[in-house]
Amino acid sequence: MLNRSERIADFLAGLLTALVLLVLYAPVFISAIFSVVQVNDGRIMWETFSLQNYVSMWSNPSVIDALRNTAIVAVSAVAIASLLAVLLALYAEWPGAIFRRGIEIAIYLPFLLPPIVTGLSLLVSSAQLGISRGLATIIIGHTVFVLAVAYRLVLTRLQSMPRALVEASYDLGASRLQTFRFITLPYLASAIVTGAVLALTLSFDETLISVFLAGDRMTLPLRLWAMMRVGFSPEINALVTLVLLVSLVLAALVAARLRIGNSNPE
Repeated sequence: MLNRSERIADFLAGLLTALVLLVLYAPVFISAIFSVVQVNDGRIMWETFSLQNYVSMWSNPSVIDALRNTAIVAVSAVAIASLLAVLLALYAEWPGAIFRRGIEIAIYLPFLLPPIVTGLSLLVSSAQLGISRGLATIIIGHTVFVLAVAYRLVLTRLQSMPRALVEASYDLGASRLQTFRFITLPYLASAIVTGAVLALTLSFDETLISVFLAGDRMTLPLRLWAMMRVGFSPEINALVTLVLLVSLVLAALVAARLRIGNSNPE
């Protein structure tokens, strides 16, 4: 039973949390409201409720092109990062692995460095290699950026895998490939999916790295940035709402996957 002082402390902590969440998410709700209603002299005109801004946004070829580029970059980067994460995690846990720490530093460093440093480094590297800026360089940049997340989740899951499962597979006559296909890969599946969804969230929102590597191609965050530079329009609120909605959905999927993984550790 909580005493009075503890109840007051809990109430104040809850009130402070509510205020922080209000400050953080109020701009999101305001942007969503302004995307469907008009504002005149600081007064919200609820009677003007309409989805016309969303219709106009979807009829904008530049927005559709940016959305297509974002999807191509995100899916490609996540697929490559997930594959590399599995291969590198298996190598890191291999008893004969060499330069293990050096490889992990190379994996984590782009994620830990400020994005502007990572983007500039990748820009210089691509220029030295003669790679023209475009979707390919954005995919490379996003892959390097999200690889750390996918790798960490897969490695943690792999380290928790009972060694007895692999040994039993070998004792029953399975080859290394069969053991990986029927034992290791199914065991890592939850971590791979969770890492992929989280990496997709990061790739979808990444802006600074894309700025250095995009060239004449536009992703959705870059298109939003370009639209804001020439002045606010109702379409911007609709596009902001769309980006935030997709980000929240992906974040919810990650949280759900992590919760399922924690409740089913085996």
